[in-house]
Order: sequence, then C-alpha cells, then structure tokens
Amino acid sequence: MESIKTYFLLALADLRSQMQHKASFVLGAVGNFCATIIDFLGIWTLFASFGALDGWTLAQIAVLYGVINLSFSIAEAVGRGFDLFAGMVKSGDFDRVLLRLRGTLFQVLSSRLELTRLGRFAQGAGVLILGIAAQPQGMSAGQLGLLLLCILGGVALFLGLLMMQAALCFWTVESLEAFNVLTYGGVTMAGYPLSVYRSWFRRFFLYVVPLGCLNYLPAAVLFGKDLPYPAFTAYLAPVAGGLFLLLGALVWQLGVRHYRSAGA
Repeated sequence: MESIKTYFLLALADLRSQMQHKASFVLGAVGNFCATIIDFLGIWTLFASFGALDGWTLAQIAVLYGVINLSFSIAEAVGRGFDLFAGMVKSGDFDRVLLRLRGTLFQVLSSRLELTRLGRFAQGAGVLILGIAAQPQGMSAGQLGLLLLCILGGVALFLGLLMMQAALCFWTVESLEAFNVLTYGGVTMAGYPLSVYRSWFRRFFLYVVPLGCLNYLPAAVLFGKDLPYPAFTAYLAPVAGGLFLLLGALVWQLGVRHYRSAGA
C-alpha cells in the first residue's frame, strides 16, 4: 500500500509539472485523439466498401479496436518512463536510481505519467462504447467483465513490452526502434481479426507476443465465431498479459544486473 501511495504522490507531482503549460497539454491530448481517430476512419471506409471482413461486422471490429487501443493508451501513459529510459542511461542518471532505496523498476515506472495519452484513451473508449451499443444481441454483465479483464491484461502486456524495450538499453544504450513493430504495429494489427492473417503470423501473436489472446480470442467467443481452440481459452487468455508482464520484469532485472554504470 505504501508503494501505491508513493506512486500516486509522484504521479500527482508530475501532473502538476505538466499542467504548468496547459496549452501544450491540451494540444498534445487533442493531437493524440486526432491521430488515432484517423486509424478507425480507415477501418470504417473499408467496411463502407466491403460490408464485412471475414464474417466480422464493423460493430464487432469496433470492440476489437477499442479494447486494444484502451489497453495501449493506459500502458503508454503509465509506462512513459520506460519509453524515455535511453536518455536516463546516456546521461548517467540511472546511477542515482541505483543508490536509492526504492526498486529500480518502481522508480522508472513512477518517473513519468504521460497524460496527453488521454486523447488516445478517449478515442478508444468512444469506439468501444459504440461497438458494444451496436451489438444486436446486447452484452451481459459477465461479457462486459471479460472485456474489462482483457483491457487490464492488455495494459500488463504492453507494459511488459515497454520494460523489455527499456531493458535493451543496458546493452545497446539506445532503445531499439524495432520494438515499435510490436507496440504501435501490434495495436494496428490487433484492430483486425487474426483470422485474416497468415497462419505463421497468427501463431506469433498468439504464442510469442500474445496480443491476439487479449482481444481476438475473447471477442471470437463472445460473437460466436468458429475457433480451433476450446471456448474456455478465451476466459484464460487475459492471464497471458500478466505472464508477459512478469517476463518483462525478469528481462529488466537481468539488464540491471548487466549494467556497469556510466563511469562518472
């Protein structure tokens, strides 16, 4: 509980710092909203031309899209410190982190709360709400609860990815842009049903980086799609996010042990 309290105190201090420049904050949030809404407008245009995609309606795709974008917006806001971690290594600031009593993972996590990502969050939430409202059969409380678990699992998975990306800085100093294929690229990929991709691609995003487990499998079961897996896997799939977060933390600890200081 003390760690949670400390995190929120640090986050509040960071928020006050960001709000010193309110116009910049508002423009950043609006920019995030506009940049991401264009993605869904592209999906809407596709459906306006073809009507359906591999048996999925626009409302069903909206649920896929909303879940993954909500997950990523929260993870990107909370985990912004990992995204900026390369600068901490190059400047030698991480040496000071090692001298403090708090764990390194907690300190980097609490170093930045990027609330301009509220734009992506609002856009993803809006699309998800519209997608749920457009379902002809409606959705029960249990189904809505499953979607909430999927969002939380997605947050955990993306945080795990950000941790791994930051941990590579212990070896490479610079963060590898290749990881953006799995974060930003993964968000775009997961906005469509995995069934439209090739089999090797589906396996990668189910078993290696399990993004498909967080929205595709549960949504496929909720909407009665045929799957080559038992139906119960949709309800176990959100656990994949927690396991991936644990893997990210392990990679981070391995990187910390490898770190040899900036030599200052």
